[in-house]
Amino acid sequence: MKAALRNYRARMQRVLDYIDQHLDGDLDLDTMSAIAAFSKFHFHRQFTATFEVSVHRYVQLARMKQASNRLASNGALSVTEIAMDAGYESPDAFARAFRQRFGQSPSSFRKSPDWAPWLAAFGPLEIARSKLMNTTYTENDVTIREVAPTQVAVLEHRGDRARLNETIESFIRWRKAAGLSPETSPTFNIFRSERTPANPDDYSMDLCVGTDMPISADDEVMKAGTIPGGRCAVLRVNGASHNLEPAALYLYRDWLPASGEEARDFPIYCQRYITFRPDAAAHDVVAELFLPLK
Repeated sequence: MKAALRNYRARMQRVLDYIDQHLDGDLDLDTMSAIAAFSKFHFHRQFTATFEVSVHRYVQLARMKQASNRLASNGALSVTEIAMDAGYESPDAFARAFRQRFGQSPSSFRKSPDWAPWLAAFGPLEIARSKLMNTTYTENDVTIREVAPTQVAVLEHRGDRARLNETIESFIRWRKAAGLSPETSPTFNIFRSERTPANPDDYSMDLCVGTDMPISADDEVMKAGTIPGGRCAVLRVNGASHNLEPAALYLYRDWLPASGEEARDFPIYCQRYITFRPDAAAHDVVAELFLPLK
């Protein structure tokens, strides 16, 4: 990486670190552009170009994440205090924004957090943070593991990836109704096509949750399936798990030809791990990518 690019990324990283450390303070454009040592007239455009989210939106999401963490973990602070620290003018405004984003009132979230919409809401924050991460892999990042077969409930997405969010919402509703929390029941994605096929209608992916509970043949959402066991090449991806295409390309294009191994007749898939801790950062989302081997 060229020195100029390293310096640019370091300056942007200083801004993210400063925001994280001053969420309760006045995060104005003058201060943040000075932290990055960029002109304030161009800083907001540079930030948006780098992180694919505006600085205002980033701060808003980071403050809401902190607020939700405080609700779930700190009974000493009132909802009003948390709302004020998050930059809202009144508890009512905070409650409206909170319910719109998470489908729960702040008080309800404090009593019984629903983590699935919480995770979905902070996707843009995870994506933004991942922009500064190094996604260069080496053979030392890959391990070969003997994997046990896993019984799963499967929701198939077939067709344009633009409609994937609708499928994900159906998946989340089903697993919530079935009591299969991401904390206790593993989450898998089976990639049956490229991320961006030439024909968008050829996009194909399975969303799976590990469970041995019987799935009725009449179930309108899910069907029973199995992720087969056997030898797999495993590549761990930290943080940038919203797009696993670079990791998959490395396994297929670089690692597999050099390894002398042969791929088995089953698609590449991933298991997603999410740490639900009050202090968990967006980059604590981890995925392991599995390439089945003969």
